[in-house]
Amino acid sequence: MMVASIPFTDAAEVQARALGFDVARVFVGHPIQDRTDGEMVALADEAVAELVSALTGVG
Repeated sequence: MMVASIPFTDAAEVQARALGFDVARVFVGHPIQDRTDGEMVALADEAVAELVSALTGVG
């Protein structure tokens, strides 16, 4: 399982193919580094359902 921000979608796909290591991926909004704590909590809250689904294969 990996989590990255949306601009890294293509890079993650290329890297996974190059390594032969295709894991579940969840992409979140960008940028990350200049967000407030509250914004990070909101970003995480938005991603929870997709993360749980990717980890469990349910949903």
